[in-house]
Amino acid sequence: MSQHHPDLPAEQAFIDHAYHCLEQSKADAWKMRNLHEGTLGGTFQARYERDVFDEAVFNRLTQLDLGDAALVFGRIDRMVEGPDGTTEAFHIGRLAVADENADPVVVDWRAPGAEPFYRATGREPLGLARRRHFHVHGRQLLGLEDELFGAGHLGIGAEDDEHDALGGPAPIRGYSTLLAAIERGRTGQLGDIVATIQSEQDEIIRSPQAGVLVVQGGPGTGKTVVALHRAAYLLYTYRFPLEDQGVLVIGPNRVFLRYIERVLPSLGEAGVEQAILADLVPDVQWARYGIDPADSPLAAKVKGDARMSLVIDQAVTDRERPLKDDLVLPFRTGYLRLTAADSQRIVRTAQRRFRRHNAARKWVEGEIWQAMANGWRDGVLSAADVKDGVRHLPDMRVALERMWPVLTPAQLLHDLFGSKALLKLAGHKHLTEAEYLSLYRPREADVADVRWTEHDVALLDEARAYLGPKPSKKQAANGKTDDDEIRTYGHIVVDEVQDLTPMQLAMVGRRSLNGSLTVVGDLAQATGALAPNDWADVVRHLPTPKGSRVIGLSVGYRIPGRIMELANQVMMAATPSLRAPTSVRAGDEHPEFVQVPQGELLDAVVAATKELDAELHDGNVAVVVPDSMFEAVSSTLEAAGIEHGKATRSGLEMGITVVPVSVVKGLELDGVIVVEPAAIVRAEQQGLRALYVALTRSTKRLTIVHSEPLPAAMAQPVS
Repeated sequence: MSQHHPDLPAEQAFIDHAYHCLEQSKADAWKMRNLHEGTLGGTFQARYERDVFDEAVFNRLTQLDLGDAALVFGRIDRMVEGPDGTTEAFHIGRLAVADENADPVVVDWRAPGAEPFYRATGREPLGLARRRHFHVHGRQLLGLEDELFGAGHLGIGAEDDEHDALGGPAPIRGYSTLLAAIERGRTGQLGDIVATIQSEQDEIIRSPQAGVLVVQGGPGTGKTVVALHRAAYLLYTYRFPLEDQGVLVIGPNRVFLRYIERVLPSLGEAGVEQAILADLVPDVQWARYGIDPADSPLAAKVKGDARMSLVIDQAVTDRERPLKDDLVLPFRTGYLRLTAADSQRIVRTAQRRFRRHNAARKWVEGEIWQAMANGWRDGVLSAADVKDGVRHLPDMRVALERMWPVLTPAQLLHDLFGSKALLKLAGHKHLTEAEYLSLYRPREADVADVRWTEHDVALLDEARAYLGPKPSKKQAANGKTDDDEIRTYGHIVVDEVQDLTPMQLAMVGRRSLNGSLTVVGDLAQATGALAPNDWADVVRHLPTPKGSRVIGLSVGYRIPGRIMELANQVMMAATPSLRAPTSVRAGDEHPEFVQVPQGELLDAVVAATKELDAELHDGNVAVVVPDSMFEAVSSTLEAAGIEHGKATRSGLEMGITVVPVSVVKGLELDGVIVVEPAAIVRAEQQGLRALYVALTRSTKRLTIVHSEPLPAAMAQPVS
């Protein structure tokens, strides 16, 4: 990259002009909005149109607000047909900008015209004579990097000579610009890669919307940012109807969501919903990390197994019970009777007629009132008269709750898990005795006091699918329920999908409007209760009316080669059938090992943290620990006067953060200290895979501090 390129002043002037046009667009949008602020009142139609217009202008202003992000990051010179070999230049940027005459100044990176910036190669230049990369900081142009195409040029540039030496599968576009971006210090927030998207990443981003797209990518391949850029691209390309249908991004935990939350807004898309699975289940309390007990390993596996759908279905059916004996109630000068035979007929008919349990309650009540009215022998009696006369009687309420109780998902599962008899009744056909008994836990005095685990999320959602919503008083009065309580989305992005169980995958699929999903992950990093060994094990639990396809990312951009060599040893021991990504960064720093005697481990962690923090200056450092050591390590750092954050509370906002290994997946930091690898392997269900995740978080330095012997895979010498 040249910082003394002769075109540097001209390109800086162009960038200044582009920003001037951007500011003018903002000013024009504000003027249009202000014109409507004074026109209050009017007809309903006028108010509605004004609100729609105001929302559109507000959304446009949001898109034009770039913050500190660079507007322009590249240029392509396209050959113009003709004998003189002239070219026309197009500047590529974060969003489209036009001048006062509506002539384009900057081309949006998602537009078809920008595709050659990411896809052109020496063999397929796509009509380009030159591709230019800008190294920018905000509005300041720091350097230029040119790639020349056509006769007399390889069309791949010096950066590709470096990459070819690595034996990589494809040339690296803008190598110097890419390295400058990678080696920039981490901020605790994931940044976009819009200026440095590589060809294999761009292929995924611009893939057709239809169907399930699975992206397999090892550590550092950029699969997370690729998935987020794909969401932005789809919203740009299919603005209607996706903007109305909605786009949902699902992450593995809240630490991860904090880490990625700025990527889509930086790309001009602030309306995408980002959530963890627990956010999609309302009105319950969740277990607190490190405070409430977690599921046993067996219970976690059982709760994730697809057979639990059958168990929950049976548990609902078990709550739909005819009366054992006739119900006789005093009424006026005689008695009303609901026979056991009538109750059986009503229950069986409701089970056939209604897909959702709660939706049938009103019908069941109506049939009961009518059956009792039909049995009245002293004149004509209406169902309404029966309802008014007996519905408040205690025996009648007991009978209704026996035959067809209105249930919330929490009530159903609280009752089920709190009774070994109910567990046996619902589960004995589908689970072993040990499996269904692993779900047992004592009941709380009130269901509202229950704290549900992460593995309960999908079960609560499955129960809601069978039960339907609990009707409000107004709905009950009208005999209706809200049948659209689970929102669906036009496109769903799922990160770290390899850790989702079949029940959780079904929960995701339930929210897909049309089977359009992008799911990304790495089988080698699968640490969940039911880790898959093949992507077919994942896809079979997702809706695929429009098919599915798997695309791999083969190049690792983030992790230095020396660190990746160590991590690959662990990966080969954990998942020998998988292939590690090729790293484009050799890196001079080898991983550092610090072994200390028993009893000195925490002091060694303090020393390593101070040393790494001093070496990295403004970089950020993570101390990755076994979950059981989280509080002890944090307390020791605090006692040593080291200011730090806890990832479960503050994300990566501090320069030094203690991170439990269970939530480190997907994060990247300048320096990482991995504490007691043997304890990580011993404690986690997929121990070696969890260790692999921990070892692949660093972009610069890695230190391993331990007192126990290292796992065999790490004890091997690194070449």
